[in-house]
This record gives sequence, structure tokens and C-alpha cells, in this order.
Amino acid sequence: MPLPKRESPKGKAVSLFVTCMVDMLHPETGLSVVQVLEYLGVEVNFPEKQTCCGQPAYNGGYHDEAKAVAIEFLKVFRDAEVIVAPSGSCATMVRVDYPKLFADDPKYLSEAERISSITWEFSEFLVDGLGIENLDGILPEAQSFAFHDSCHGLRMMGIKDAPRKLVGNIENAEILPLDRAEECCGFGGLFSIKLPNVSAAITDKKLASIKKNAADWILLGDVSCMTNMNTALEKRGEAKRLRHFADVLAEAIPKSGAKRGENPDGE
Repeated sequence: MPLPKRESPKGKAVSLFVTCMVDMLHPETGLSVVQVLEYLGVEVNFPEKQTCCGQPAYNGGYHDEAKAVAIEFLKVFRDAEVIVAPSGSCATMVRVDYPKLFADDPKYLSEAERISSITWEFSEFLVDGLGIENLDGILPEAQSFAFHDSCHGLRMMGIKDAPRKLVGNIENAEILPLDRAEECCGFGGLFSIKLPNVSAAITDKKLASIKKNAADWILLGDVSCMTNMNTALEKRGEAKRLRHFADVLAEAIPKSGAKRGENPDGE
């Protein structure tokens, strides 16, 4: 089912929903998102009281508990014009699942639908929301990249081409194909805890395609998948690693503080 159309986010301030795993495990990725947005002249706010979106409880079937967490999310982001998250998984929870979660709760349904309508995953915000595919960036040296498509972002949000366009338009960046790019990494949140042996078998299958890939880095848009695969690679003594694509974008843009189109020397 296609997602409902929404208003253009151009010219609006962004409230960053950094997500739990980025906050706790890879805060540098959150900083990369802010760096790119500010480079593009986007005003970025960070609601400091934000916590979880409720996805773990929701996926586990604990909908009452998920609703309690989601209500807090609605309160924290009530003044947001646009919400951007560096995670297809968490963006899916807010964009797709909040209207379902509150379908029988008239007190919060309208606000859940409003919050849903203004929530964007980072790459789709840049490409589909702002219409920007080229950041005019350049990497300090030539690097090659392949992409893993995380399940929620791909299947629920339709995110596939946007991050490839953004990275592919960076000077010194080469995009290579990855076999089985759309196959699950085995994490699946609670799935990896409830069915660890099945999860590990799926991860092994995924890692086989990653290990033989010629790219310097494998990129993706979900820190949860990245953590799962990087941990597995490290345990196996493999050198290959995965990165969030936002960190590559941030690496490629000027560090002078100038916005795109400005001369960093002010001339």
C-alpha cells in the first residue's frame, strides 16, 4: 500500500529524531545528519526529552506499552514542523505504525496522523522532500561503496535509490553492486533475541555476500542492522565493516561551516 502524500518540507525547520541506537551506540551519525542539514541551510532542532518511539514493544505485541511510549513521543514532538530520522526502521514506526496504533483512540489519533505525515527518513527527506540529489561533496580520496537495503526502510518506506543517489554523486565515490542487497541481515529486533539460531543463520548468509564484495565499505541507513553485522564480522575476525551513509555524506562536505553555494572565505 503506498504511503499517503504529504506537504513539502521545504523551508521548514527540522526536528531531529535521533533514535535510541544512534544516541547510545553511534552518536557520531546523529552529528553527521545535523552537519549535512545545516550545510544545506536547514534549521535543526533537537527535542532533548525524546526517548524511544515504542517500536520494540509494538513489534513484540505489547501494544498498550507501546502506546504509552508513543504518547510521550507525540508530546515531545508536538511543535515539530518536520521530523527527520536517520533510520528507516524508526521512521516506519512513526510514519506507518502510529496511525494503526492509535486507530481506536480518538484522543490521540489526529495527532498521531499529523506526526506521521511530517516524518521522513533522512535520505528521502533530502531527495524526495528537498529535491536534492547532489551535495557537491568530495571525498579526500577515492572510495568504493555498496549498499545493504534494510528491511523496514525498503519494504515499508520504499527507500532504495535515494541514498545511492546521494553517495553516488559525491566526487571520488564509486557505487558497486552487492549480491542479495535486499535480503535481511538477521537482526529483526526482537527476532534476533527470540530466535537467535535462526537469526545467526540469516546473518551468516548475508555476511557471505558482504565478505566477497569488492567495495571498501558497505553502507546502509539503519544503525541496528549495522551493529548486528559489524559485531558478527568482528567476531569472525573479518576486516570488512559497514557504515551509515550519513557519515559518508558528512565526510564529503566542506568542514568550514559554509553553507552550500557559499564561498568558505566569504569572497
